[in-house]
Amino acid sequence: MTHAAPVSPVDRAGLRQRIDKALTEFLAGQRAWLAAVDDGLLPVAEAIEAFVLGGGKRLRPAFGYWGYRGAGGIDSDQVVATLAALEFVQASALIHDDLMDRSDTRRGEPAVHRRFAARHRAAGWGGDADAFGDASAILLGDLCLVWSDELLHSAGLAPATVARARPVFDEMRTEVTVGQYLDVLTQATGDTSLDRAGKVARYKSAKYTVERPLLLGAALAGAPAEVHAAYSAYGLPLGEAFQLRDDVLGVFGDPERTGKPAGDDLREGKRTYLVAAALETLDPAGRELLLGGLGAPDLDAAGVTRLRELITTSGALARTERRITALTEGALAALTAVDLDTEARQALVDLAIAATRRAD
Repeated sequence: MTHAAPVSPVDRAGLRQRIDKALTEFLAGQRAWLAAVDDGLLPVAEAIEAFVLGGGKRLRPAFGYWGYRGAGGIDSDQVVATLAALEFVQASALIHDDLMDRSDTRRGEPAVHRRFAARHRAAGWGGDADAFGDASAILLGDLCLVWSDELLHSAGLAPATVARARPVFDEMRTEVTVGQYLDVLTQATGDTSLDRAGKVARYKSAKYTVERPLLLGAALAGAPAEVHAAYSAYGLPLGEAFQLRDDVLGVFGDPERTGKPAGDDLREGKRTYLVAAALETLDPAGRELLLGGLGAPDLDAAGVTRLRELITTSGALARTERRITALTEGALAALTAVDLDTEARQALVDLAIAATRRAD
């Protein structure tokens, strides 16, 4: 159970296509509702459709689905549609994150706030185009969060089944929101400790990427306490490993694969585990150079290269890779401690490998 399967676990059981179908049908209904209110809302529908349907790994609903199946849940399109609600939580977080980070792109396309600012300029409307773009992104991100709730309870599962999962879903959305705030706070205060970097990663991304989707699936299946405990023991370290991989890609990733400019996390001043590990071991001159470039919006390609070299020579990149490996191994070991459906267990192993070895 240590090698990736030829077929991605996101594609098994036709899962990706079924998730996309559920999202497409839901969004078609939302488009019709918006159009009935005002034609001016059609660009809102189009932007969310493009964002949600135009990309995304579908990892969160996949973790939820295989967590559900692992706990003995019976497959149905209603379950898949319910778990597809996680994609709207993800969309909300990313739209708001791009705005807070002043990112220009997402998945190789203009970020939502840039898209609406450009629309304002092209139409020659009054007022400030960037302010309009910012306001639009806040509202579209909020709308995605509202729609996540709507899809959760309207996908066709019995109300009692949804009610079992509601506390997990609610806590997950609270966690990711306060995690976003901790990220903003950490950049403002300049806290460079490994402890703070780990906490931000855990609440901003790790928990809602793996652990909470798994627990959501377990709750929908009515799983016993030992399954919930095993899923947390698997999901928490794996979610952290996922975020650490994201941090590495944010500094060293190929823009053609990530859809983001090279070194974007450096320009945004992200106090990630990777950066914290470098600052912990660099000499005073190296720390000054790294902190001097971190968060500089005008950091050019040469500056990115210099900071990458500092991080690499400090040993932080190798240290982060070792931690990713250790966390992933710990997560996989947790799956052996509980009785799960065989196919689902293998899918969770393969999801762990896919999540931590990805290049985008």
